[in-house]
Amino acid sequence: MTRTYALASAALIGVLVIGAAVAVYLGQVRQRASADPFGQCRASVVAGGAGQIGGPFTLVTETGQTVTDADVITQPTLLYFGYTFCPDVCPLDAVRNAEAVDILEADGYDVLPAMISVDPMRDTPEVMAAFTENVHPRMLGLTGTPEQTDAAARAYRVFYRINREGDDPYYLVDHSAFTYLVLPGHGFVEFFNRETTPQEMAQRTECFVDAGS
Repeated sequence: MTRTYALASAALIGVLVIGAAVAVYLGQVRQRASADPFGQCRASVVAGGAGQIGGPFTLVTETGQTVTDADVITQPTLLYFGYTFCPDVCPLDAVRNAEAVDILEADGYDVLPAMISVDPMRDTPEVMAAFTENVHPRMLGLTGTPEQTDAAARAYRVFYRINREGDDPYYLVDHSAFTYLVLPGHGFVEFFNRETTPQEMAQRTECFVDAGS
């Protein structure tokens, strides 16, 4: 009988320990969720947290004006890294982003579509202006020196590689193809991959904008 009570007591203690561990774990999860005002909106995971992506940059606009991230991110911004000579991916992504911006505008959200060039040698301010005018009337094109471009790409963990041999004017640029949602006062909050539809992008963006207000 004593052995039975001992076994029962050990089992009860085990249950209590497990229950306490679960309670602590759930408490930590809730604490982390409550500490993240955008937790209910996130559909992606960034190693080390969202704070690992984004940061200051200095670039040149389509009109030749030198600007910083503080000048650009004055409203919710869909930020894309690409180049105007891109034969397929960049135009499709830029148009998708523009469609999302139009959906957002119809829903009462003012969001800026912007593209930072990863091909600064060919993408002069004039070339960027011609490209963005064809995509969306409010789209902002940003370029700069190779050093400025590289710094912006590093801040957003963007991979790119210019495949130029000699004087070939038709070289291609390999690059990652994510669109970054950046909010004033918060910085980077989310990224969208190529499979994200305009409707999905708009819906998720609205969630982040509302949560960050």
